[in-house]
Amino acid sequence: MKKIERRLAGFLAGRPGPVTAMVKDLTTGRLYRYHRGERLITASTAKVQILMALLLDTPWRELPDAVRRDAEVMIRYSDNRAADRLWVRIGGASGFTKAGRRYGLRHTRGVPGDCMDLYCWGITPTSAEDQVRLMAALVSEGSPLPAADRGRVLGLMGRVVRGQNWGVSAAACEGDRVALKNGWLRRVSTKRWAVVSAGLVRGGGHDYAVAVLAEGSAEVGQGIATVEGVTTRIMKSFRACTRVR
Repeated sequence: MKKIERRLAGFLAGRPGPVTAMVKDLTTGRLYRYHRGERLITASTAKVQILMALLLDTPWRELPDAVRRDAEVMIRYSDNRAADRLWVRIGGASGFTKAGRRYGLRHTRGVPGDCMDLYCWGITPTSAEDQVRLMAALVSEGSPLPAADRGRVLGLMGRVVRGQNWGVSAAACEGDRVALKNGWLRRVSTKRWAVVSAGLVRGGGHDYAVAVLAEGSAEVGQGIATVEGVTTRIMKSFRACTRVR
C-alpha cells in the first residue's frame, strides 16, 4: 500500500484537488482507499443509482417502453433530460436516498429542491466507498436487485458510447469486461470541473469495483487525466497487466 501512496503522491503533486478513490477486489476482498473521508459530488454517475432505484420499484420487464428508452439513453449517452424524468419517477431526492440505503450506501443523500448547478442529482454528495458499494451490488447475489435487472444495468453500462467510456476502463487488460458510468460537471459556484468514474473491471477470475472522484480542474480533459492516472496507479498493485497512464 505504501507503493501506491508514493505513486499517487508523485502523480498528484501540482494537480488540482481534492481527489478520493477506492478499489476493491470483490473476489478476494482486498481493497485500497485514498482519502477515505472525502465527500465529493457524483455528477452523472448518479444516473446508475437513479436506474437502480427505479428497478427496485418496477422490474425492467414491466417498465413502459418510453421509460426503458429513458433508462438506456441516460446510461449509454448520459442524457440529462432522461435522467430528470426518471428522477421524478423515483420520487426525487427522497426516493434516491431511500434506494441508496437499501444498497447499503452511507454517505450518499439526494439533494432536494432547485439547485444552483441545474441538475440536483448531479450535485449529490457521495464517497468513493459508497460508489464501490453500489458497483458491488450489481454483481452480488445478496443484492436487493434481482439478477435479471442487475444484468440489464450492467449491459447498459457495458455499452456506454464511444467518447464517454474513459475513466476506470483505463485499468482494463486484454479480454476484460468493463461496465462503467462517468460524470463531468462544471460547477456554477467555482467554474471548475468535477470528474467522476465508477465501474467494474472483470477479468482474470476477478471482479474489481473501482471509483475515482476528482474536483478542481480548469478543463474537463485535465480531470479525466487525473481520474485515469489515479485508477491505473492503484490498479497496478492489484494486477500486473495494468499499464500506468
